[in-house]
Amino acid sequence: MISRIFISQFRMGLKLYVRRPAAIFWMMAFPLLMLVGLGTVFSGSADTGIKLVWAQQDALSSSDQALQQALKELGVTVEKITPDQAAQRWQNGKLPVMLEKVNNQTSLRVNSYLAGQGMPVVALVQQGFLMTQARARGAGELARIPMVMESPGGHHDGPYAAYLLPGLLGLNLLMMGVFSICMVDVDFRVKGIYKRLATTPLPRHIYLAAQMSVRLVVVILTAVVLMLVGAVLFGIHNQGSYLALFGLILLGTACFASMGYLLASFASTVEAANGIANLIFLPLMMLSGVYFSLDSAPEWLQKASDFTPLTPLLKALRAVFNDGAVLATQAPSIMIISVWTVVLFIFATRRFRWV
Repeated sequence: MISRIFISQFRMGLKLYVRRPAAIFWMMAFPLLMLVGLGTVFSGSADTGIKLVWAQQDALSSSDQALQQALKELGVTVEKITPDQAAQRWQNGKLPVMLEKVNNQTSLRVNSYLAGQGMPVVALVQQGFLMTQARARGAGELARIPMVMESPGGHHDGPYAAYLLPGLLGLNLLMMGVFSICMVDVDFRVKGIYKRLATTPLPRHIYLAAQMSVRLVVVILTAVVLMLVGAVLFGIHNQGSYLALFGLILLGTACFASMGYLLASFASTVEAANGIANLIFLPLMMLSGVYFSLDSAPEWLQKASDFTPLTPLLKALRAVFNDGAVLATQAPSIMIISVWTVVLFIFATRRFRWV
């Protein structure tokens, strides 16, 4: 009897969900677009390296040619343009760093707004310059520190898309909770749908379980699509257990679904729910390293973000997906997520109401 009620509610919830084009876009199409867009922009292709704009009117001198050769050895692609062209591009604000000659003296101009992109290029140019000076004096080749490209878990190296994909999986769970569940819950209450359900013998826990199951199906389908696109376009694959990955998604679904129902209990209108949802969503998204690492943020902020529900989830997802880690090695992260889940679920069930 209970199973029939659950299945009926699940099918009804799924039908209602697919009739919401906006929900389908944000939960399925948006993560896909972000993966393809950001993965393409920041991953680059095999023949794309670090680029340096060199503003030079005349032909390169012998010392300039030596510097260009040293930069080529360091993996820097030099684009030679005229000073007028360089000035135009600099004013457009698109150049993080530019090599130029001022009073016959070679110098670097760094865009203060894009220092994060420019300083690594500056370091390579300075290294190339030292190499040319040493060679010009007939000194021996400068020794270099060996470099190994690999993921934090030491499994393999990979493109930016490999870092991004698990982040989008976690972000999708957050969006499911604070927008899909929270907004729909308030909308149903405002429209009186819950009031009508309250007059039926439908158990509250059956209804909530069915609604959470619908969202779980949606996030799993989105995860499958993201991983297929990641494999086809960027050559990235899950290095760990799919069962472990599913377990983390299941835990994240329970955590953020509970958060969604809890947030909905504080809103009496859809507009208020939207404000509350954004108030939670934006800080979690920015502080959890969904798109980029927070290594440049203040140390206290990095440590504080480790105890938010999304940061440990992303850490565990990336460990499993990129490095093939087992769940036992992610016990601290799983513990933090579990505590959040229990606390949010307790408060959500206590505050949930039909009217």
